[in-house]
Amino acid sequence: MDLEKPPPPQRREPEGCLVVAIRLPVRIVVLVLVVPVRMAWDALVVAGRFLNDTVLRPLGRALLWLGRAVFVWPFVALWRYLVVPLAKGLAWLGHVLFVVPAVWLYRYVLTPLGHACAWLARGIGSGLGWLYARVLTPIGHAVMWVLRGLGAVLAAIGLGIFGVVAWLVRYLLVVPALWVYEWILAPVGRAIAWCARGLVWLVSTIATGIGIALYWTARVLFVLPALGLYRWVLAPVGRVIAVIGREVWDALGHAWRVAGRISLAFGRFLAHLFRWTFVEPVRWVYRSVLTPIGHVVRDAVLRPAAEAARSVGRATRQALTAARESVRQARADFRRMLLGEPEKREAVAAREPRGRETRTLGSSTTALTKD
Repeated sequence: MDLEKPPPPQRREPEGCLVVAIRLPVRIVVLVLVVPVRMAWDALVVAGRFLNDTVLRPLGRALLWLGRAVFVWPFVALWRYLVVPLAKGLAWLGHVLFVVPAVWLYRYVLTPLGHACAWLARGIGSGLGWLYARVLTPIGHAVMWVLRGLGAVLAAIGLGIFGVVAWLVRYLLVVPALWVYEWILAPVGRAIAWCARGLVWLVSTIATGIGIALYWTARVLFVLPALGLYRWVLAPVGRVIAVIGREVWDALGHAWRVAGRISLAFGRFLAHLFRWTFVEPVRWVYRSVLTPIGHVVRDAVLRPAAEAARSVGRATRQALTAARESVRQARADFRRMLLGEPEKREAVAAREPRGRETRTLGSSTTALTKD
């Protein structure tokens, strides 16, 4: 039972006689034109893949290795074996020449000097605090009392002068200005505003009439002819062109797929032809002729030659070993003849017990586990 819901069938619009009459000739012409193009395209694809696999990819890997060998590895070696050791040496030298003297100077010179300056500043601050509390504060309080008295007197005088000036300004400037605004400026401004509103209404009425006239003129002269041209000429022509273009596009897709099948069949035919005319004969020659000949050459020539070479090598090694032993023995005899017998070393007590007390796997020589 299929649990997946099948896709809904596509609803095709009804086609007219023009579409049916156009479709078949267009598809035939497009198929004839597309088949050579598709076969050339498939041949180029195969050639490109072969060129990529046999030439471009190995060449790219070789260029990548060459680039690493020329540009990356020298800089890595320079960084690892020159720059890093040099930087470490400069860091150690800077630490010895600058950091250590600076720490010593801070610890043994600047710190005691700073402590002395801080102690001196605390003493000066204590003296200034006593001077402020015992001398300057009483003097400041007396000066502020005198200034408060003078300020009260000056404030009384200023209030009197401000009252007189305010009365004069009110009755000499404010009252006349208010009378002029209420009885002269306000009526004149209202008259000017009424005239301006009337002028604006007149101008807007004239502009509205001119706009309506221009609108209907443009509509009659341009819009209605353009609408008729679009509706009765351009739209039908566009529909016909759209039908032709859709059919050409569908024909191109159909012809491309059919040309792909044809190109695939032709390619398979060429592959089978190449296989049966070249690959199978070469394989038969390799399997039926060259392989038995190679086995015969291996068994009759190469293996005996290899065994003979190994025998010659073993004999040569044995001769060289015997000659080396003879030379070593002659050198030892010559040294003994000139210098005498070498002194025998004194025997040193071995760590392992000897005789019956030797250590074995089945017993132990320790004091705790000895039988």
